Amino acid sequence: MTYPPSPPLSRHSNDSDDSLRALEVSQGPSTGTHRAGRRGRSYSISGFDFQRDLLPLSASVTDPGNLHGEGAEKNISLINGIALIVGLQIGSGIFSSPGVVVANTHSVGASLLVWLASGLLAWTGASSFAELGSAIPQNGGAQAYLSYAYGPLVSYLFAWTAIIALKPGGNAVISLIFAEYLNRMLWHTTREEVSPDDIPQWAIKLTAIGAVVIVTILCVAAKKLGTRVAVVFTTVKVSYLILVTVLGIVQLARGKASASLREPLFAGSSTSPSSYSLAVYSGLWAFDGWDQANFVGGEISQPEKNIPRAIHSSMILVTLLFLLANVSYFVVLDKNIVGLSNTVAMDFGRALFGPIGGTLFAFMVAFSCFGALNGSFFTSSRLVYAAGRERYLPAIFGRLHSTRQTPLNAALLQSAITIAFIMIGSGFRSLINFSVVASWAFYFLTVLGLVILRIKEPMLERPYKTWIITPLTFCGVALFLLCMPIIAAPAEAIAVLGFVLAGIPVYYMTQSTEDEGRSRVSREYI
Repeated sequence: MTYPPSPPLSRHSNDSDDSLRALEVSQGPSTGTHRAGRRGRSYSISGFDFQRDLLPLSASVTDPGNLHGEGAEKNISLINGIALIVGLQIGSGIFSSPGVVVANTHSVGASLLVWLASGLLAWTGASSFAELGSAIPQNGGAQAYLSYAYGPLVSYLFAWTAIIALKPGGNAVISLIFAEYLNRMLWHTTREEVSPDDIPQWAIKLTAIGAVVIVTILCVAAKKLGTRVAVVFTTVKVSYLILVTVLGIVQLARGKASASLREPLFAGSSTSPSSYSLAVYSGLWAFDGWDQANFVGGEISQPEKNIPRAIHSSMILVTLLFLLANVSYFVVLDKNIVGLSNTVAMDFGRALFGPIGGTLFAFMVAFSCFGALNGSFFTSSRLVYAAGRERYLPAIFGRLHSTRQTPLNAALLQSAITIAFIMIGSGFRSLINFSVVASWAFYFLTVLGLVILRIKEPMLERPYKTWIITPLTFCGVALFLLCMPIIAAPAEAIAVLGFVLAGIPVYYMTQSTEDEGRSRVSREYI
């Protein structure tokens, strides 16, 4: 007994039935030729074999190679999904954000509350993505969800922004941080009397480019290599944060806590709402990465169960580790030292073990950044691949390598753009600043899309369903975080709007008669 292939979601169709129902099997078991006509609604997305029957959104019955050829296999397990999320969350944020948070809150107690609040607020977004991921198990994450909720134009604008600016820009920043820490060890600049400015910029850029090349190879060399490497990196990084916690507990037990913990925890706390806003903003940046499993939803085994499990397990683990790591920082270092430092981990290691400790902890930060870069590249290449399958990019980027079955072309494109950002150097920092606005804007639209789909598609099977207050809370937080940079830097906000809107004419110029014909055939097939 076999089911007919599910019809694709046309990005040219205005028919309301060409929505999430494009993921459903049309008329149950089929023993003969599938007939055109209106589809039944009795079979949900969990009623058929995704490995064989789920088509990419832009596939057509006129393209037999799309039916069973390059569909993503379910080779990402729950552990792999957790490793991808945790691996990116434990990047550079937990080693740099503590200083920004305590500098704005002015007390240990308020700082820890901000970290807890940041984790919970990030969790509201993660829970919303868990529902979307379980109901729409497609590669591409927000790109697929935005298409279902708002139509193809908004989905394209997300892909346009993410592929050109958000993902490569973020990857460039991670790789440059990795390169700087690695070069600090090689150039022996972990000592206080040596300035990091002594490191040649060419050395940092060359190291960063080398890191990009290595992670690109890891992501495309073999189908499961990228996820296996992510598990290894995540295991080491979690162990490192546990070590930080243990060292803090030992210092506390020995009665060697810093002065900050011997005074009232909330003494001198800031009363400025804007200061707390900046602190929360920095905390949320450290937690960013909770949507990583959604980018590879089409490759996760039992996605309706494992995407929510991966997201919630990761958020529990990361929130706990971040809180304990911050406590350990304050046990060893005074809050004023933490507030002035953007290399808290190095200062932590140096305070305990001298220059050798600084070198060791610098290596661990570099290792964490490299692991985050590996996870980010793995999911970013899947976003480019999904955009290629949607015809948002030339079709060559939507193809898998013939033998390795990995998105080689997509990874090479992402690598090339990232290296271009690295070569530009400081010239792209303003672009990264305004990309934060674009990122939260699309987070807001995606989570709001969950609410829209609750109304638009009430019969959609949702294996995991979050409380409605969860996406509403996240939308409120996202709007608040959007207003902050818009008020503080209106020029960059206008640049974001202009960059996103520039994708609209590109979208319409890239529409081809082939795609239109493909969509008409698809609708006839439906």
